[in-house]
Amino acid sequence: MKKNNYRKQKEPACCSPKQKKESTGFWSGLIYGLIPHTGCIAFIIFTIVGVSAATALFKPLLLSPYFFYALIGLSFVFATISAIIYLRKNKLLSPNGIKTKWKYLSILYGTSIGVNIVLFLVIFPLAANITSATSNAALVGISPSELTIKVDIPCSGHAPLISEELKTVNGVLGSRFSFPNVFNVNYDSIKTSKQEILALGVFEIYKAEVIDEYTAEEEIQQVGNQPPAESGCGCGASACGAAVGSCCGK
Repeated sequence: MKKNNYRKQKEPACCSPKQKKESTGFWSGLIYGLIPHTGCIAFIIFTIVGVSAATALFKPLLLSPYFFYALIGLSFVFATISAIIYLRKNKLLSPNGIKTKWKYLSILYGTSIGVNIVLFLVIFPLAANITSATSNAALVGISPSELTIKVDIPCSGHAPLISEELKTVNGVLGSRFSFPNVFNVNYDSIKTSKQEILALGVFEIYKAEVIDEYTAEEEIQQVGNQPPAESGCGCGASACGAAVGSCCGK
């Protein structure tokens, strides 16, 4: 009886720490997944809020092509160190120990990878298009030209930076980002041009390639070059009964 009572008391004590440890693995993975994008996230937040001074502070980080790669590597280093400390603390730092704690390790690394996927595919593209979409009010009385460019950015976290830089050009009405690195830019060809847009300083670091373009002037020119429609000739026509060139019967 004493042995059974001892077992019953022992079981809950051994089950509850396990749940806490798995939860710790999730939160650790979440943190390590967010670390590589701290600069991108801060830039987006301050851009939406409208704090230009703070935005300018994080802008140099995003202008460095190596910033993202350094932090992504650092995040996996931190996750590995965290896993080693956890295994060593539980005296399981061995191949067999890794097999025993595969659940904790899969939660740790899986959460980190999952956070990156959500940020890349959902959050960053959405953030890049929040403030850069073309407003209907801006298009009143304007036939906008379009420029589609492919920009050599390391990840979609840099898309909000490109969108913000495009907005600084007088005449750019808006832009839309498409994953992974395509921007569709609407602009007023009277105020700006393709050359002026591509001359932005950000494109010296992240090269831009034009993949499609359309100017409103081309449409106006095509309409102007169309031959005039020939007027119909019949007894109901305005020429009917005229002294010269009448096609009506006598």
